[in-house]
Amino acid sequence: MLQFFATDCNVMRMGYGEDSFFTLGWGGRIGVVAISLILLGLCLWVCYAATGGLGRVWRVLIALAVFWLFVWLSPQVYYMFYLLIFDGLPLQWVIGAPPGADAVLRLMTFTERVTLSEHGKGVMGWAMVMAALLRRRVKVD
Repeated sequence: MLQFFATDCNVMRMGYGEDSFFTLGWGGRIGVVAISLILLGLCLWVCYAATGGLGRVWRVLIALAVFWLFVWLSPQVYYMFYLLIFDGLPLQWVIGAPPGADAVLRLMTFTERVTLSEHGKGVMGWAMVMAALLRRRVKVD
């Protein structure tokens, strides 16, 4: 695990050598990973809470909708963290227009830019779909 945070790890030799993640110090890297795990857990919890009693198709559609919201809104969360670790950043909104279906498809097919962020989003999207598919339908009385 610690090797992942090192600047000379094998990940850099696998196409991520110029990734901005590696410009962060140890605290920044740990913070970004922690925020990512917290956001993943939050998204999975929202999907779980919102899909009780629904069929598989609805669960997958809700998982994709929550993933779309994550892709659209999460940059602001990360930017707020960067405000804490970088001096001189202006306080601003970084959320742009909602991503189109094609952008989400490129993330989930790993055909977007080759960065840890983009590939991490793709893995997250698939994790949410798998969680939706694997969840058993709960009868609501």
